Amino acid sequence: MRPGITIQHASLPDRNRGLVRADIAGMLAFVLPADWPEDAAAGDFAEIVLRRASELEDHPHRGRVDSTTVSATRSFFDNGGDQLHLFLVCVEDLADLEVRAEQDGPLGPVLERLLAEEDIGLLAAPSAATWRCEVLRSGVVRSRADALWDELLRHCRLVNHRFLVIDAPRGLHGDVLLRWVARFRAQDPASRAFGAVYAPWLMAGDRVLPPSGAMMGLMAKLELERAPVGVCQPPANVPLQGVTHAEVDLDWGEVAQLAEAHVNPLVSQAGRGVVAWGARTLSSDPAWQFINSRRVVGLVTEQLRRDNEWAVFETNDASLWKVLERDVSVRLREFFEAGMIAGTRALPEFSVRCDSETNPLELRDAGGLNIAVSLRPVGTTESILVDLRFGG
Repeated sequence: MRPGITIQHASLPDRNRGLVRADIAGMLAFVLPADWPEDAAAGDFAEIVLRRASELEDHPHRGRVDSTTVSATRSFFDNGGDQLHLFLVCVEDLADLEVRAEQDGPLGPVLERLLAEEDIGLLAAPSAATWRCEVLRSGVVRSRADALWDELLRHCRLVNHRFLVIDAPRGLHGDVLLRWVARFRAQDPASRAFGAVYAPWLMAGDRVLPPSGAMMGLMAKLELERAPVGVCQPPANVPLQGVTHAEVDLDWGEVAQLAEAHVNPLVSQAGRGVVAWGARTLSSDPAWQFINSRRVVGLVTEQLRRDNEWAVFETNDASLWKVLERDVSVRLREFFEAGMIAGTRALPEFSVRCDSETNPLELRDAGGLNIAVSLRPVGTTESILVDLRFGG
């Protein structure tokens, strides 16, 4: 090598990203001023990362965690959960959470943190289900937690691969529960595919447990035991651990009513224990009615996003489109071979387009890049269209 000449070896962008995890859970709890740490303010939060329930018992913030959240944490690990991020959010008054959260409100900082923690795939706020409900003279049933759940569902939709597990409001049963969920499902329909409701609450001897902890633990267990295809498995008809019976015994007529209303019933079965007898989201859209379908598409979409972020600042031309079509097709073929996407070996049910039609001149001039993907998750009858958008 001659003096003054430096040879630098360029490398291609790393397009081999690890698989997205769907088993890590997040849980929100709310701390009132009497229990705030010194110098805390509304909106401040503590994040505790747990790998087993006993770690919470020994934590300095244990005294600030409400009993409902503690029970849900134990249930999560009893049912096979591996990692839980517990967020303790300081609020002046629970009434502050009864209206839609603003960016500078008490939920703003923790939602920003959740946006940054990309690997959290499951979310719950079990203590919210203990907040007061009211039945109006008109027959409308409302919970003080409705606005919070609305905000968390919108958050999950924004993240796209995150799913909210909702505990039915404590004490609501029968027709009153059905009226509450009917009203709740009708609000902001676009976000309702990103959450599911479970009822009734659970019992461990004489202790009452919110179902969200056990159900998130079961979802995490299925994902861990059957990775990377665990999200394909409906989280249903598997006995829950650490539970003796349901708080309310449902007959099969009540089970059918709840399932039809998109409340996933928890049923006590002789010789088996308690099982979830449904795996439906809150959505009315046939394409998104089942939890596993929504989570499969969310996981696949997030995987493709992470895989192809390298392309954002590349020259947006036919050469790039060809590379992206190939890379996305290879990843989808892997998901198909793993059993996440329907079809036969000769004709897998997915397609990828990245060309001048998906990337018109005005989009390219704005710095945007678009890949159109169509796929049919296993267990569904409809193909789902996914637009992967980068930049712009």
